[in-house]
Amino acid sequence: MKLTKNVVASTKGYQPLPERLLLKGGEIIDPKRKVNEKIDVVIEKGKIVSIEKVDLKVFKGQVIDCSDFIISPGWMDMHVHLREPGFEGKETIATGSLAAANGGFTSVCCMPNTSPAIDNQEIIQYIKDRAKGSLVDVYPVAAITKDRQGTKLSEILELVEQGAVAISDDGNPVMSAEMMRRALEYSKMMDIPVIGHEEDANMTTGGDMNEGFVSTCLGLHGIPPVAEEIMIARDIMLAEYTGARLHIAHLSTAKAVDLVRQGKARDIKVTAEATPHHFTLNDELLRSFDTNLKMNPPLRTEQDREAITRGLADGTIDTIASDHAPHSFEEKEAEFIYAPFGIIGLETTLGLSISQLVEKKILSLRDLVAKYAIHPYEILNLPVPKVEKNMTANLTIFHPNLEWEVLQGKFLSKSSNSPYVGWKLKGKPIAVINNGQIFKSIL
Repeated sequence: MKLTKNVVASTKGYQPLPERLLLKGGEIIDPKRKVNEKIDVVIEKGKIVSIEKVDLKVFKGQVIDCSDFIISPGWMDMHVHLREPGFEGKETIATGSLAAANGGFTSVCCMPNTSPAIDNQEIIQYIKDRAKGSLVDVYPVAAITKDRQGTKLSEILELVEQGAVAISDDGNPVMSAEMMRRALEYSKMMDIPVIGHEEDANMTTGGDMNEGFVSTCLGLHGIPPVAEEIMIARDIMLAEYTGARLHIAHLSTAKAVDLVRQGKARDIKVTAEATPHHFTLNDELLRSFDTNLKMNPPLRTEQDREAITRGLADGTIDTIASDHAPHSFEEKEAEFIYAPFGIIGLETTLGLSISQLVEKKILSLRDLVAKYAIHPYEILNLPVPKVEKNMTANLTIFHPNLEWEVLQGKFLSKSSNSPYVGWKLKGKPIAVINNGQIFKSIL
């Protein structure tokens, strides 16, 4: 196998790593180890055996010319909907994992709004079995409540013992403060985070987009930002009361960012994520009635979008997550009010992050790598990958300056509901390495 700078990847999937592989001349960015240097990396039998200059004349093995590439610890997307079991027509664990690899990720967390929900040990085992042998590590997030209905707690201790790395009713809020309190107390016992889908459903039911000037102009039912902010304030207070760890999913408003910032200032154990669509798009775009712009939480105002970028810059927002939500073409072709919420995001995340954050000096490349390769693992209390001698090779290789266009037919996800088709982006994954395998990205 030979991988060069002019990579033309196939959809065949993962390939076994060669016996010996040299990543020649790449720039290593490993924020955890505070490493930023141009050096050679040798991988042997899936393990990093040297990080030092290698003479090509004496090296025996496969070589990847990485002179224009960044080599970083493998990335994690901690908010992905793989749709299996129950909605395999939209995505499967196999196709979602392939899309993750094509987006530069070696790990994903799959959310529990499947059918049946991830609320018992059998479903977690099913997911683990389906993900077995994949390059991409799949970590299940279990439901807080049975069938995500908010009325009865799941068997949280058993779910964690089976392999759940966090609990969430994502897609549904936990409306009962007492239920959320108990969930936080159980999560503290197991040292896992509760991932909050923050909205007051009494205020959002029937809503289609952000409540404001644009929704009034379009005659669409609004989803008020305060519905998100009320629940975030409540759950931060509950995290403070219980001493448990709370992770806020997909922040979308300026006040939500401020609430997290204030919670951190009080040493409450709160972390947060933002999605690329919330730091690149705003509700003005919905004048097109493009259903690929319909998501929950909805696109907010330009002021909210700017607040998200400031939260990323100052560390209030710990990580970037795609909230990859595949839907069929037929579903998204419906009238706006009938179309489902959500867009795919695994394969455009890096390009959007570099184009909109790094190029605009909001984040450095090192900061960006930390938000993908360090913070998600720390939030979930999982071992953090390292580009270090004697470590198992878990790496993301990407070209920070490669310009490319988002094309409809290039997605490896089973769905293609993306508002970014036709966008020209900068920054593209080249390959990922994990579990003794390599995947070459489509360019």
